[in-house]
Amino acid sequence: MRLMVKLTFAAGTAGRVTAAGVMLLTVAGCATFSEDGGFTVAETVASEQLGQQAVWLRDDSERSEASAKVSRLLDAELTPETAVQVALLNNPGLQAAYAELGISEADLVQAGRLPNPGFSYESTSGGGAREIERGLEFGVISFLTMPFRLEIEQRRFEAAKLRAAGDTVDLAMESRKAYFQAVAARQTLSYMREVLDAAAASRDLMARMRRVGNASRLELAREQLFHAEVTVALGRASGAALSSREALIRALGLWGAQIDFKLPERLPDLPDAPTEIRDLEQKALAQRLDLQLARHELDSLSKNLGLARATRFVNVLEAGPVQVRDRGEPIRDGYHVMFEIPIFDWGDAKVAKAELLYEQARERFREAAIGARSEVRLAYQRYRTAYDLARHYRDELVPLRRQISDEQLLLYNGMLVGVFELIADAQQQVLTVNGFMEALRDFWIADANFQHAMLNSASAGAMRAAGTLALPGGGDTGGH
Repeated sequence: MRLMVKLTFAAGTAGRVTAAGVMLLTVAGCATFSEDGGFTVAETVASEQLGQQAVWLRDDSERSEASAKVSRLLDAELTPETAVQVALLNNPGLQAAYAELGISEADLVQAGRLPNPGFSYESTSGGGAREIERGLEFGVISFLTMPFRLEIEQRRFEAAKLRAAGDTVDLAMESRKAYFQAVAARQTLSYMREVLDAAAASRDLMARMRRVGNASRLELAREQLFHAEVTVALGRASGAALSSREALIRALGLWGAQIDFKLPERLPDLPDAPTEIRDLEQKALAQRLDLQLARHELDSLSKNLGLARATRFVNVLEAGPVQVRDRGEPIRDGYHVMFEIPIFDWGDAKVAKAELLYEQARERFREAAIGARSEVRLAYQRYRTAYDLARHYRDELVPLRRQISDEQLLLYNGMLVGVFELIADAQQQVLTVNGFMEALRDFWIADANFQHAMLNSASAGAMRAAGTLALPGGGDTGGH
């Protein structure tokens, strides 16, 4: 009978066995799931930066509670804030993104647990003799590299927290923009219906005047053309209102009777003054989630490089006590040693790859920081330009157009101008009012884009999906 214990050691790490063993005895007993699942970061960002509540729905009671709150919010007319809150509570894509937190934490917990030992049993007989061999094997390379793997998985978990927070910000801002698009489209549709009614009245009036000889064929054709063009514009406005409402429905995660929510008749008024922010770039660099994520992933690659260097001469050194017992013979004690000789693979390719991946990630981090500075500057300039344009419409163009219309009406009442001048002025007024509504819509969207740029990059989700700064090898830490 033979009892063999086989242990696997990493070459180059023997001096760390005692320290690693003491550490692992501690961490192995602490490999448990956290109470919040890593959701606190996203929850805090939603509360402090967005002024909203983010919820990770992990059981039926939480889903029921969130559904009830969504129903209460939808009972009243939606505001930009309530629209964002509904999205954070109800969007299934966001909940799927939050599940990545649990997946990452599961990897962390798994990295903190010792591998199960293997047991082998062999029995042979012949020539009147029988021999039994039993083996117990431990993969100690995993034991010795556990501190490295734990640290790497911890950093991945921290990165997952930032990704969840970034997904929260992204959805909030996309929902906010979808809200303003939907309200603006509805306001435009309502106004174009009024314009069409007025155009029909003008066309009919011109037709009657033509029949009695008070209008030319050209003047009638112009009114008919204007009515036809407004009809086309109304059709486009109707399609835009439907598309923008459906986009908002998707962002809010609504279906069934929920899609019958109420929107206001018009956009919010322009603020009295634009937002002024000092040290714009510094604030953005300090709080942008995509840069924090890139920094964490860069640190993870640095740790991965350290592990690759530590295990470059592996692969294995196996050692352990051996006991052999044959029938009729006393027990014989000994030991077993086996190691690979690094003749063909010295690990230099693995280390070179890890170093280049780190250098690549470092340069991409610098590129992301430069891009963030530019993005926030551009977003702020667009915000200010949109504000100035909307204010110009509000304070100059619209009042002047109204003044001209009032004067034209007075002249018409005094029989100093004809109906043709009055109709032409009304057509010009349509263009000014439409321009103001578009300018006001563009301002609120620019405002949302600016807030987005201060907190996260709009392209961060695409970067993460492409795995630009992902760790190599799908999570391989370099151990064997």
